[in-house]
Amino acid sequence: MTVEDCTFAFGAQITTMIPIFGLLLRKRYVSSFLIFCVTWRVALSVTRYSVPEEMEEESIVTNLATDLAIDVHSLNDREVKLDIIHSKKYLDINKDTGELYIVEKIDREYLCSAKSACFLKMDVIIENPLRIFNIELEIKDINDNAPNFRREKIQLDILESVSPGERFSLTNAVDPDVGTNSIRTYYLRENEHFDLEIQTGSDGTKYAGLVLKKSLDREERAVHNLLLTAVDGGVPVRSGTASIIVRVLDVNDNAPRFDRETYTVNITENAPIGTLVIKLNATDLDDGTNAEIAYAYTLYTFEKTQEMFSLDSNTGEINVKDVIDFEKIKSFEMHIQAKDKALSPLSGQCEVKVFVTDLNDNYPEITIQSFKSAIKENAAIGTVIALISISDRDSGDNGKVDLSMNQHLPFTLNKSSESHFTLAVSEPLDREKVPEYEITFIVTDRGSPPLSNNETITLELLDVNDNAPVFPQSFYTIPVMENNAPGAMLSSVAAYDPDLHENQYLVYFITEKEIANTSVSMLFSINPENGNLYALKTFDYEREKEFLFHVEARDSGVPPLSSNVTVHIVILDQNDNSPVIVSPWHTQGSMAEEVIPRYTEKGSLVAKVVALDIDSPQNSRITYQFLQIPDATLFSLDRFNGEIRTMRMFSYKDPRHLRLVVVAKDNGNPALSATVTIKLSTAEQVVKAIPESTQVPLEYDVFSEVNLYLVIGLGSVSFLLLITILVSIIVKCQKPKTTKAHAVPPACRNTFIPPRNPNITDSTLISNDAYWYSLFLAETRKGKVVIRQPIPKGAGYIVSSMPQSTGQTETSESTASTLQYSE
Repeated sequence: MTVEDCTFAFGAQITTMIPIFGLLLRKRYVSSFLIFCVTWRVALSVTRYSVPEEMEEESIVTNLATDLAIDVHSLNDREVKLDIIHSKKYLDINKDTGELYIVEKIDREYLCSAKSACFLKMDVIIENPLRIFNIELEIKDINDNAPNFRREKIQLDILESVSPGERFSLTNAVDPDVGTNSIRTYYLRENEHFDLEIQTGSDGTKYAGLVLKKSLDREERAVHNLLLTAVDGGVPVRSGTASIIVRVLDVNDNAPRFDRETYTVNITENAPIGTLVIKLNATDLDDGTNAEIAYAYTLYTFEKTQEMFSLDSNTGEINVKDVIDFEKIKSFEMHIQAKDKALSPLSGQCEVKVFVTDLNDNYPEITIQSFKSAIKENAAIGTVIALISISDRDSGDNGKVDLSMNQHLPFTLNKSSESHFTLAVSEPLDREKVPEYEITFIVTDRGSPPLSNNETITLELLDVNDNAPVFPQSFYTIPVMENNAPGAMLSSVAAYDPDLHENQYLVYFITEKEIANTSVSMLFSINPENGNLYALKTFDYEREKEFLFHVEARDSGVPPLSSNVTVHIVILDQNDNSPVIVSPWHTQGSMAEEVIPRYTEKGSLVAKVVALDIDSPQNSRITYQFLQIPDATLFSLDRFNGEIRTMRMFSYKDPRHLRLVVVAKDNGNPALSATVTIKLSTAEQVVKAIPESTQVPLEYDVFSEVNLYLVIGLGSVSFLLLITILVSIIVKCQKPKTTKAHAVPPACRNTFIPPRNPNITDSTLISNDAYWYSLFLAETRKGKVVIRQPIPKGAGYIVSSMPQSTGQTETSESTASTLQYSE
C-alpha cells in the first residue's frame, strides 16, 4: 500500500510497530507508533511517533522514506528538509537511507516542563513536487529524576508548652518526572515525639506534615533530629531525603539581674562626645529571646540627664551624648532597667550616679549688638555698622580677652570700653566691585594655652544708581533680507547695567526721526523690556537699501541714567524680480515677428533681445541663450548683449520661416528667467518700415521694391490694429473721466510716453516697448549707436542715436523717445 492510496477523506491509518534492539547502536530502530494519512498531492497527514527521553545521539527513530512511501534514491534530488517548529533541532533525516535519527539528546523535563503530554512538532518538506508531511514526536517520560527537597535541612521551632496533636507543615519534595514516576509517598524515621501525616492535593501532589504525639521538655532535650524520605513510583524506585531539626523553645520563667544595685562613676567636664561612662551587665538564666535583654531609662531619670548621656539598649553601655559643663551641673543620677524580650517580659533595675570633675574649659564669647545687615554703597566714612561686646566666664588671665578681624577690610574697630567696641566704615565702598562682606571677629583669651572664639557677620551693600547702561557694541550693523515678514525679529540690542533691582531694570526706546518722509516708529519697533528689534513692514531692496537710527536704553533709577547706540539696518537683495524682455516687441501670448532679406550677409544683425531686471547689480546681470533654434549653424546669439546675427548666408535649403526661442536669465540663486519667441521670415526684397507713431516721428530707409504679399499682410495687420484702437477708444469714452490725459506736442522730437505697467513678468510688452525696439533695430542696422539716458528724478528714459565713428548725437537722423517706469 503506497502513500497515495491513503486519502484524507476516508481517514485511513497505518500503525507500524518497530521493535527496540538497543539505544547505543546507531542503525538500530526503537519502538515507534506511526499514524499518518496523506491526501492526493497535498500534505494534510499527521504522522505520530513516540520515543523515550534521553535516547543516545544518532539513535534511529524510524525510516521516513518507508513510512511515507518515498523512493530513497530521490531524497537528495527532491531536497528533503526537516523543520522543527518552535524548538531546537533535536532530529534530522539521513538523505541516503531516509532514516529519522536523533541529533541531540531530548530531555522531556527541559522541553515540556511539568506538562503531562510532551510533543515535538516537525514538518518534512519535499520538493519537486512540493509535499509537506506533519510529524508529531511524543516524548515519553522515564524515571531519570529522583525526588529532591528544596532545602536539605528543615528547621522547626516549637515551644515546650505546645500540646500533643499539633500539626506542623513541612517543605515538600519536587520530582520533575510525571505520572507514576512522580512522588508516591513520604517516610519519617521512627522517634517517640513525632508522627508523619500525608495528604493528597486535588492535582495528585503529596503533602507531608509533622504531628506532635508527645509533649516536649527543653530542659530534658533542646533539639530533636529527624529524617524525612520522599519515594517516587518509578522502576527502579528513586528517593530523596531531608533532615528535620526541631528546636524546643524555652518558656520565660527567669528575670534579669544586675551585678550591683548602685554604681558610682566620676567623669571630667567637656569629655568628648561618645566617651564611655560605664557598661552595665545583667544576666538572664532563660534561653533565646527570653534571655535577650534590653536596657532603658526608667521614669525616675530626668529628661536633662537622658539628653546628656546615651544608653545602648543592647549592650548596656552609657556614653557621653552632649557637652558636660561643670558650671551648669555637677552630678547626674540615672535609674536603669533591664528587661528581657519574652512575650511576657520580666525586668530588673539598678541606679548609676555620675560626678563631674571641673576644668578650665570656658571659651571667650562675642555678642553682636545693633548690627546693620545692609548699608548703601555710598555710606560716609565713619558710619557705624555694629556694636560688639566680648566676655569670658573664666577669671584672672583666662578671663581677659582681645578682639580683632581676620583680614584687612574697609572697616575699623573702635574701642569704647573694656569689653565694648564699634565697627565703622573706614574706606569708600563700591557694590559693583564687592557686593557683600563676610566679616569675621576673633576673640582670644590670655590663658595658657589660650582659648579663642570667632563670630562672622555678613554685611550687604545696597545699590545706588551710579552706573549708566552699557551696550556691548558702540555700533550695530544688522543685515536684513528683503521681503521679510512684518513683525519678524531682526536682532537684539540689549544693554547691561551693573546696578541692581530698579536701578538695573532697563527700558529701550527708538529715538524718533524721519527716514524718507516716514517716521522710524512706523518702520521698526523695539521690545522695551529686552531690547529685541522688530521690523514693522516688509522691506524692498529696490526701494530702500539702508536705515540709520538710534536706540536708547534707560534704567529705572532715581534719577534715571541712559545711553544710546547707533543701529545701521542694511537691506539685502533677494532675486525676487524676473527679467522683463523689452525688445523685440510682441503682444501677450504671441511671438515677435522679423522680416530680413534672404541674401543677408554673414554676421548681419537679425534681431536683438533686450531684457531688464530691477534687482541688485549682482542679481540683475542678464545672460541670453537659445532655448530653441531650428539650425544651430545659421544663427549665433551673444550671451551678454542679446544680439542675434547670421553665421552664414541663407541657402536654398533653409526654410523661409524660422522660429527662435530665446531665454534671458538673471544671475540670482535660484535664477529667474523670461523667454521670447521670434518668428523670423526671409524675403527676396524687404521694405524697412517702422509703424507710424503720433508721439515720436522717425526717419527710416525704405526699400524700393515691395513684395505684394508683404503689402497685403501689413495692410491686414494695420486694418486690424485700427479696428482695435477704435474699439478701445469707444470703451474708454464710456467710462467716467478721472484724470486729465497728458498732452503730446505733435512737433516735439522728445515726447513723454505714459508709464508702463511694472508688473510685467511674462515677457509681454506694451506698445511703448515695441516702439523702443523698432527704433533700436532700425538705428542699429544703420550702423548707429543707440543710447538710453535716465530722466532726472526717475521719470523715464531719453533715447538717442549717434554714429559709431564720432559718438556725437545726430539730430537730423535720430529721434528721442521717453519711456517712464513707475516704481
